[in-house]
Amino acid sequence: MERGLIVFVAALVLHASPAVQGTSHLSFDNRTQVNVTRARCVNLVTNVCLEEPSGCDPTGNGSCLFLSVVARRTVAPRSANLSIQLQGDFDGYVALGLSLNRSEDSALLFVCAANKTTPSGFFFRTVTRNNSDALIPNERIVSNIRSRVNGRRIACEFDIPDVNATNIAASIAASIAASIAASIAATSPAATSPATSPAATSPATSPAATSPATSAAATSIVLLLGTGTVSPGGDLGPFNVSMRTGLLDLADPTPSPTPANTTRPNAAIRPHAAVLMLIVLSVSAVLSGRS
Repeated sequence: MERGLIVFVAALVLHASPAVQGTSHLSFDNRTQVNVTRARCVNLVTNVCLEEPSGCDPTGNGSCLFLSVVARRTVAPRSANLSIQLQGDFDGYVALGLSLNRSEDSALLFVCAANKTTPSGFFFRTVTRNNSDALIPNERIVSNIRSRVNGRRIACEFDIPDVNATNIAASIAASIAASIAASIAATSPAATSPATSPAATSPATSPAATSPATSAAATSIVLLLGTGTVSPGGDLGPFNVSMRTGLLDLADPTPSPTPANTTRPNAAIRPHAAVLMLIVLSVSAVLSGRS
């Protein structure tokens, strides 16, 4: 009974998150050539650029881990559509991470990877990095994915729609809940199937589905830039953070980001805190069922 309840709760979180859309969450654009440059870094009032080493040129011959983000504010609810350029010289993958707090390791990762076993030599994945080094599948929608792999140089461009703190938190929570549900379902044949759970018809019961954040902090996100390895079988190794920003309001980026230790207003925390609480309750019930 308790395990069935856990799967029900996990399914509720999974269904309520607008970020989980099934296997068609990635769309590719093979018509446009990848061209990662520093051109978008000229206007740092509306764009964000990160690079290591500092001032490196992604069009040069030297090693340069580079990220360019252009944010375009949407009308409602308060969120931003992100246009990403990402490049690095690495045997494995380069990735952008979106997190809600500079002190937390949980993040939604967008991975551009080299894969010599595929005709294109490239693959793209979205995964959740939890507070350990584990990477959990996450089906966050990404569009217009373009890539180029030349030796160790991995370059990619892509768009992330509808980015705000609530959606990022719900996406991270949903992938963790789905992982919990899958683990429980594998060991408990009597558990309720997420596909037939009442949660599938009750999205309105989720706080995340009905309470979008409306303050400026709704689009305050921490950007992570890093790399990792890829196994011969295509498994991703741990994400190693090379650069981490403070809180940036992506709907209105400025050259002076919010200090990293700034606490977000409760109005922005409340919607996704309820979603995360469901996962806490799920884990607690699992532990009590085993005792």
